[in-house]
Amino acid sequence: MWTYYNPVDVHAGCGSLDALPGLLGARRAILIAFPEAVGLGLVDRIRGLLGERLAAVETDVLPNPDVAWLAPMYERLWREHAEVDCVIALGGGSVIDCAKVMLTRPAGGRFDELLALLEGADSAPAAARRHRQLLAIPTTAGTGSEVTPWATVWDQARARKLSLQLPWTWPEAAIVDADLMLSLPHAATLASGLDALSHALESLWNVHRNPVSASLAVSAARSVVATLPELLARPDRPELRERLATAALQAGLAFSNTRTALAHSLSYEITLRHGVPHGIACSFSLPRIMQLAAGRDPALDALLLSVFDACDIGQAVASLSAFLEGLGVSVDPLSYGIPEADWSERILQALAGARGRNFIAADAG
Repeated sequence: MWTYYNPVDVHAGCGSLDALPGLLGARRAILIAFPEAVGLGLVDRIRGLLGERLAAVETDVLPNPDVAWLAPMYERLWREHAEVDCVIALGGGSVIDCAKVMLTRPAGGRFDELLALLEGADSAPAAARRHRQLLAIPTTAGTGSEVTPWATVWDQARARKLSLQLPWTWPEAAIVDADLMLSLPHAATLASGLDALSHALESLWNVHRNPVSASLAVSAARSVVATLPELLARPDRPELRERLATAALQAGLAFSNTRTALAHSLSYEITLRHGVPHGIACSFSLPRIMQLAAGRDPALDALLLSVFDACDIGQAVASLSAFLEGLGVSVDPLSYGIPEADWSERILQALAGARGRNFIAADAG
């Protein structure tokens, strides 16, 4: 038996940002956006759409949301705008994750109480907390956070990654408008596109795979492989941006039901300790992990062969390696600070983690 569930109301296509006023309705909202959104005119555009319904704008969002700067932002936004019922996230994964952190007000209203939730130490019933709704508007094609309930939060001072998931951290609605992605720089386009590919493949070699997630994942992976190189060469093409945005959305819908697996488990320490962008950190190992997954599930093998139009897994692995290398992404762990001699130990450690246990070959040594 299997189930598939995703409650997010998705509005997609070029120009779909115009749906925002109707989705917000009579509510007021806090806009959380990336710093460059002001210079790009996106904040003014949201103001024009919402008028007095826009209660506040917050653009001091940094990559990889850290508790050190999330705490004062959280305290301030709840102190100054406690009556606001909705948060609009406009940006990439870091912005949407930041917005998810701002949704929940524990009984005492303090960030340290929310941090206890992140640490898994709080057992107060959900009814004891107030929460806001989230409208997510991604400006990158890759994160999938607009259709998932998870927020990744970092605690650099204590060298750890935390994760937030509550029933209301699912966005109420997502607007996926590729017109908002036209100004995305090369590096961010590359990293976010590879993040989408990782989401798709990770949801395939996953113990929670189901027919719906698999169909979405195969379609997403094939589209990323076909589209990303062309988009990087022609970044001003709206139809390519929209094609990649659709693929990233499909990948998000796929892993919203499976979570990620081994490649993501490996990636967190690489991002934390070496500052490697998330999309690169979770994608360079994909060929090796595909090889590890090979032969453990005939249905999985068939899905992977269909992604790469390959005759066997060896050919699929070679195709994926060539794809990554062709984009300038090394598949050698040493390029990311991991000596080859340490790789097997890293795999074992990653398999023991929450994401690693989702891997279909979780009994591998």
